[in-house]
Amino acid sequence: MLEKRKEVLAAFLPEMEIKEVKELISGHINDTYLVKTNKGSQYVVQKINKDVFKDVPGLIRNKVLVSQYLHLQMPEMNEKERQRRILTFVPAVSGVYHFEDDQGEFWNAMIYIDQSQTFDIVHDPTIAYEGGKLFGEFLNLTEGFDTSKLIESIPRFHDMSFRFTQFEAALKGASADRLEKSASEIKKAWMLKDEMHILQDLKEQGKIRLRVTHNDTKISNALFDLQGRGLCVIDTDTVMPGIVHYDFGDAIRTICNSAAEDERDLERVFFKKDLYEAYSLGFLETVGTSITDLEKKYLPLGAKTMTFIMALRFLTDYLNGNIYYKTKYPEHNLDRSKNQFKLIQSFSEKISV
Repeated sequence: MLEKRKEVLAAFLPEMEIKEVKELISGHINDTYLVKTNKGSQYVVQKINKDVFKDVPGLIRNKVLVSQYLHLQMPEMNEKERQRRILTFVPAVSGVYHFEDDQGEFWNAMIYIDQSQTFDIVHDPTIAYEGGKLFGEFLNLTEGFDTSKLIESIPRFHDMSFRFTQFEAALKGASADRLEKSASEIKKAWMLKDEMHILQDLKEQGKIRLRVTHNDTKISNALFDLQGRGLCVIDTDTVMPGIVHYDFGDAIRTICNSAAEDERDLERVFFKKDLYEAYSLGFLETVGTSITDLEKKYLPLGAKTMTFIMALRFLTDYLNGNIYYKTKYPEHNLDRSKNQFKLIQSFSEKISV
């Protein structure tokens, strides 16, 4: 626990008296804590999972560089206002923005944004609209950032060819029982293969440009004020070069599913078109001219592609014996894959790509 790690707290908050340390149960990868000081200031201190992220100092540098750039894009706001709209990282006493403890674990710290809330599930189109505005604004404001300054925090994260290579390897090593149980999903994956490479092909041909992307745009990574207005994009561990369709598509995948992604009753899984329309409206209002007509044309395919890539990853992990994602029962990943394929089916019935 962080309260026992005095050297970590001293690295980021020297000469401050710590009043309270509370673990924040948010996300599935890092250990995150809220730290309150006797002066009333509050900070988020986070241990980054080095088993998931192989270059943690590079990852933290990504986050800091993008946040500093965003601060420069909002000169009309005073510092206090910007600290509510943009993540603000705290340097360690060494002058860099990460601290490596005696166990080789890496930590970073940022100013806590109070009077705020998050949503795990969206029922209200207004929240979808505000989320769209927030992620669209993030992409618009970072349009001019030089992506060569960023590392790939997870290499080939959304690379469809790479994901199919993993899938093919899993097929070769899978047991007969797993192959039989997942036969329908395997067939669906092959049927969609060519369509699911369209965006990657456009990117590799230079027709869709690389830019700063968040790469984990689930609605819980959007911070809202207490009135439900979009406030700040958070959890920027996966900020790296990408294409606009990654961020648009993953947001739609998570916002517009009528059920949790491991819902087993597929009758309850359908695509919520009203939330799609609300999110798209907010997104297009704020992303502005930073995307081209060609990029805009393929936004719906981005939603289908990002849903597919998760269906494929869940299926691959099931075939591999559930070695990547945490599971609660043997067919958990297979059920997740079935869920995502059902969402693709419902999406295709309601949205033309």
